[in-house]
Amino acid sequence: MGRTLENKKEIVAELKETLSESTLALVIDYQGLTVAQITDLRQRLRPSGAVCKVTKNTLMGIAIDGDDNWQPLSELLNGSSAFLLVKEDFSSAIKAYQEFQKVTKKTELRGGVMEGRLLKDTDVKALGDLPSKEQLMAQIAGAINALATKVAVGINEVPGSLARALQAVAEKEQGDSTESAAE
Repeated sequence: MGRTLENKKEIVAELKETLSESTLALVIDYQGLTVAQITDLRQRLRPSGAVCKVTKNTLMGIAIDGDDNWQPLSELLNGSSAFLLVKEDFSSAIKAYQEFQKVTKKTELRGGVMEGRLLKDTDVKALGDLPSKEQLMAQIAGAINALATKVAVGINEVPGSLARALQAVAEKEQGDSTESAAE
């Protein structure tokens, strides 16, 4: 039994909602994957906040119609398409897909769309090489901590330097007074 018009409208509405929350959409050719493998892909994507949607290209075409941000996706709508819709941490999602692809060797990345730009395979790989959100936050925290440490050491050094300078002046004056008393 085919889908009813009402059912198709629900699918398109769900796709529009998911796209509105997404920052990146990847299109893969999933032909040859079993249900278990698609389930495995979905489980790998879940920790990164990405979802895998398998839907007809015409329904995705209707969902992106009129949305300039996702319009370039229409160039990728052919064949058996699965859509990886990434909300936040696109680096982790791309890495999860790449790991899945290494294991199955059955999928092919057609490309993606981010901020209204069509991304080729090489662009997506470059995005996957970026550090994850958690890694970036740790790097920034480390840089802030290092800066705060340097400032604290610098502030601590000022009184010590002043004390050494005063000591040197006092010793010099004491040495000068000792020399003048000896003459």
